[in-house]
Amino acid sequence: MLSLKRLTFGVLLAHAIGSAAAAGFPTKPITIVVPFAAGGPNDVLARLVTDHMSRTLAQPVLIENAAGAGGTIGSTRVAKAEPDGHTLLSGNLGSLGAAFALYKKIQYDPRDFAAVGMLAGTPNYLVVRKDLPAETLAGFVAYAKAHPEAVTVGNAGLGSNAHLACLFLENLAGLKLRHVPYRGTGPAMKDLIGGQIDAMCDSAPNVVPQVVAGMIRALAAAQPSRVAATPDIPSAEEAGLPGFNVVGWNAIVAPPKTPTPIVAKLNAALNAALTDPDIRKKIEDLGAIPPRAEEASPQWLKQFLRAEVDQWGKVIRAAGASVE
Repeated sequence: MLSLKRLTFGVLLAHAIGSAAAAGFPTKPITIVVPFAAGGPNDVLARLVTDHMSRTLAQPVLIENAAGAGGTIGSTRVAKAEPDGHTLLSGNLGSLGAAFALYKKIQYDPRDFAAVGMLAGTPNYLVVRKDLPAETLAGFVAYAKAHPEAVTVGNAGLGSNAHLACLFLENLAGLKLRHVPYRGTGPAMKDLIGGQIDAMCDSAPNVVPQVVAGMIRALAAAQPSRVAATPDIPSAEEAGLPGFNVVGWNAIVAPPKTPTPIVAKLNAALNAALTDPDIRKKIEDLGAIPPRAEEASPQWLKQFLRAEVDQWGKVIRAAGASVE
């Protein structure tokens, strides 16, 4: 009975301390670490909500890019940060899903982060340089098979969303592509536009503006149906490769053991931004998908992260892929 009383007292004390901390939170600027170079989908989406969150929280919300190792360098930094709500992470399918199984020496478990909220779903596309002699997804597959290990595909590092999507395409279609890692898909996109690489399997926020501007060509959306922002681009199913279905996502998390009341305050600020009509339209114009009401809670995101880690762990172990 004594041990139970002590446990109950400890829980109540922890809650009281967390509530007291949240009452004064935030006490200084908040930094959202983007673990990729500036200009990529993770960076673009996170920047869309910072101003609105700053107004809600009455403190500046700033973006800091900490790129490298498929997003694991910046993610590790946040995992070890003080759990006071002033340092957050904008992660994605790669850094918060697949990395745990892919990197042998990873220093964090994505499931340990305090989930704040989903930022957006991000459909993926197969895009190519303007002068690549392939007009369709089937044409790209034929071209890649005719030039094994010669077709270059850019990504944001091993285990990143762009790497996983093209790796999946490679295995699904029986191709041998040459994967070229960058510190983010922003720099990779610049090289695709410039013709230094042949293709990318990248997400909507990085792809749609360049496709609309005519800087690159999109051959297919990696999902069963077309994306509303790009109605003229066929789905992978329409293009003859129905199994090519990789829908990415971006989410905001905090260091492990961040008090629940602080997480709740951050979640409320994020959701206030995401339900602003102007911000929502900007997200949709990029081809991304704002979270639905049922996807807006920290509890939903926590379960989602666990499921993604499990799912991609199975895929990566089956493929025998790993990074030292």
